[in-house]
Amino acid sequence: MRNLKIYNSICVVAILLLLASCKAPAIAPTKATSTVPDSYGLGKDTVNIASMSWKNFFKDKYLQDLIDAAIQNNQELQITLQEIEIAKNDIRVRKGALLPSVGLRAGAGIEKVGRYTSQGAGDATTEIMPGKEFPDPLADFTLGGYANWEVDIWKKLRNSKKAAVNRFLASIEGKNFVLTNLISEVADSYYELLSLDSQLKIVRENVQLQKDALEIVKVQKEAARTTELAVQKFQAEVLSSQEKEFQILQGIKETENKINFLLGRYPQEIQRDKSDFSSLTSPLVNAGIPSQLLDNRPDVKQAEFQLVAAKLDVKAARAEFYPSLDISAGYGVNAFNTKYLFTLPESILYSLVGDLTAPLINRNAIKAEFKSANSRQLQALFNYERTLLNAYLEVSTQLSKIDNLQKSYRLKSQEVTALKKSIEVSNDLFKSARVDYFEVLMTQRDALESTLELVETKKEQLNAVVRVYRNLGGGWK
Repeated sequence: MRNLKIYNSICVVAILLLLASCKAPAIAPTKATSTVPDSYGLGKDTVNIASMSWKNFFKDKYLQDLIDAAIQNNQELQITLQEIEIAKNDIRVRKGALLPSVGLRAGAGIEKVGRYTSQGAGDATTEIMPGKEFPDPLADFTLGGYANWEVDIWKKLRNSKKAAVNRFLASIEGKNFVLTNLISEVADSYYELLSLDSQLKIVRENVQLQKDALEIVKVQKEAARTTELAVQKFQAEVLSSQEKEFQILQGIKETENKINFLLGRYPQEIQRDKSDFSSLTSPLVNAGIPSQLLDNRPDVKQAEFQLVAAKLDVKAARAEFYPSLDISAGYGVNAFNTKYLFTLPESILYSLVGDLTAPLINRNAIKAEFKSANSRQLQALFNYERTLLNAYLEVSTQLSKIDNLQKSYRLKSQEVTALKKSIEVSNDLFKSARVDYFEVLMTQRDALESTLELVETKKEQLNAVVRVYRNLGGGWK
């Protein structure tokens, strides 16, 4: 009859705990949209350069060697690899929480209680052997094993483990995103370096041209066909071009150091092809369709995994409102003297306890954590949608830039050709005194600036192709 009352009491308490936990707040609805436009406005061909490996995309052997060295040595990439290891270890922690924790315990102690206490009087009147009492003070020796296990009734621990798995997958995509950006940075800097080499060559050729013109002006001054002002103006123009040469040399040094930093090494000369920069051709750009960004862009996939993890975190946080069942057990031997420690079955010690607990009154901390998890879930949702939108806009911008730069380069090439011819014409007219020195100077200056701008446009073309390759998600596969 007594056992029945105890059983009924336990059932009543369990029902009260379940009723209290039923007041858990609802999870905020989140539905990510992965809808993107059908095309970039240039057709719906599914051929996509993102599927090409970087070794096939970049044909320059020097550039390939630089990218390969960056992948091996770049510190940021190495840091990201360690983040993957951290995420992997977090999975092990979450997985371990699902299993019982088992351990061994060995202990020794001594206790002295008053004789005129309930325990002291009991110890004094208890016989071990005929005619012998308990030793005073009383020693205590224990040897045994124990186990604790939280039964995952509401999938709290399983959802935490799944969230850790998704964060691990997100860390892999984060590494891929760092990798594709690293490849793009190395290629951008390499083309920057080649353009500076080309500009240096152009400036030095122009300096020589201006020096030749200066000598002509000096001869004409001696012949009284021009003035000292013309000589000084030509001299100033030569000095200005020489000053540009040192600016470009500094730019070359800075760009080389930037590449060396990406490669994780101290300053050294960057091996490169210094042939005609204007003859470089960029790969044909095939952008595919926008929906391919969902599979190719590492940052989009990373945001997606983070969103899934955040949703699982909310479920785990909600499970904190429900009762938790903990089971603990122990088995071993216990005695006040080591010679009795293995006297069986008298020294055997065992226990089995099940605890069902749930928060009833003060649940503010649990509510606050649940609300925070809900907010982090919404953050992850908005981050995913923002990342996808940004991916589409980046590709769209670079495709437009490539098209406009092609048109700009054609016109700039025609401008440079016309100005180079005008230099010859102006020199001839100046020799015959049909134009003054100012027109010659302006013609040479315009030709130099236009030629340098042509090189800059070429570099922007190459960089735009590199960036559209990156923005489409190429380089990490």
